[in-house]
Amino acid sequence: MTGARRDVQVLVVEDEPRMRELLERAMRGWGFEVTTARSGEEAMRQSAEAVPDVVVLDLNLPGIDGLDFFARFRERYPVVQGIVLTGFASLESARRAVHLDVVEFLTKPCHLGELEQALDRAIKRLPAPVALTSAPPPPRPGTQGMTLNQLEREHILAALDRNNGNRTATALELGISRRTLYYKLEEYQKQGLGE
Repeated sequence: MTGARRDVQVLVVEDEPRMRELLERAMRGWGFEVTTARSGEEAMRQSAEAVPDVVVLDLNLPGIDGLDFFARFRERYPVVQGIVLTGFASLESARRAVHLDVVEFLTKPCHLGELEQALDRAIKRLPAPVALTSAPPPPRPGTQGMTLNQLEREHILAALDRNNGNRTATALELGISRRTLYYKLEEYQKQGLGE
């Protein structure tokens, strides 16, 4: 399963520095790309640039609590999977987590093996990239004589248009990472070619 983890971006939202560092180190060791945030607000800001695939979050966070954060996050990014890891579990918080369709509700201290299994379950719930099983669409009128970069731009912008501006769906359709898509779109904007 390690190969499948290479392109999976995990965001750890944890306010305790030692726990955050431990989780980051363990998940990197398992082959995940990991970013961290100390609060829900910080996690929202970071995700505006690069949306994670999985969020591992504590419930007791400064500012907005973990489940309120995840509810807002899920509204914005519905395919993101969540794993709760908390030292302050309650029946009410477990119910709310179930309604948010989190992958797992773990209580601290938990064995790292349990967290690794939860991450593997989260991967299985992510939408699979859309493979191009049929011939690519014919060139759009006016694309003859374009450079490869211009043709790539047209292809990416057409996919973005087909997906109504949804960058996650566009990246999945194109079979590229969201990071690559964001980079390409940023370059087009700098060139004045925009979305």
